[in-house]
Amino acid sequence: MDEKPPRTKANGLPEDTRPFVAPCRPIAPSAPLRWLRKGWRDFRAAPRVSLIYGLIMLVLSYLITAAAWAFGNMGLYLALISGFVFLGPILALNLYGISIQLQQGREPSLRESLAQVKACLGDGLTFTVIMIVVFLVWARAANLIYIFYPVNEWRAEDVMLFFGVGSSVGALFSAIVFTASAFSLPMIMDRKTDMVTGVITSANAVLRNKLALFNWAALIGICLLIGLFTAYLGLVVLLPVLGYATWHAYRESIDAAEWDARFELPPEDS
Repeated sequence: MDEKPPRTKANGLPEDTRPFVAPCRPIAPSAPLRWLRKGWRDFRAAPRVSLIYGLIMLVLSYLITAAAWAFGNMGLYLALISGFVFLGPILALNLYGISIQLQQGREPSLRESLAQVKACLGDGLTFTVIMIVVFLVWARAANLIYIFYPVNEWRAEDVMLFFGVGSSVGALFSAIVFTASAFSLPMIMDRKTDMVTGVITSANAVLRNKLALFNWAALIGICLLIGLFTAYLGLVVLLPVLGYATWHAYRESIDAAEWDARFELPPEDS
């Protein structure tokens, strides 16, 4: 009996022949500013759906703050897990769906965006589980840091040690989360791949373009600080812009042509 030929992907290669990681293109240090401009462009092109997302994140922010105020650390942890850590990635996928519709030249629709997210919801939930595990380890580490808290005397060196250790641990976990998430969620939205490949691809791109991605992380941090100093109101605009910018950052930076595309898209302009 003749053997059947192996199934092939859209690019003509066998379906089970895939690279371990999607290669990344060189990223200029100034590229993050261009990504923000593209994110702002998408926000202006889809203001209604963007503001709906921003308002959802605003409500989550207030609920998390209220939980921390009412129940202390336990309320903060539960609120963060159920709010930003669990819902954040899923809501981010919806923003990528809006950018996809705009690139296709269509009128953005939340219903269409939700339909697009369903195609990769399983991997999105896998990423959520990973983030919850990282968050719980982070929370445990934060509790341990309080052994450095100056109880009896607030001497300058003790205060500096406490804040220094806390900042270092926080920076370490932030770097881990950023490295894993910079390009992984957009990749599973764009290509028929798995979350493990997306996370490894993201880490590879970040490590190969440290200066550019450091600038990108700094811009994200500045935007979040602006949101904090405006009583979270700035997040209504800034979070959608950052979501759209992240999509364009992925499209410019990652060459994922070895995987089948979920949607037909024109090449990303740079």
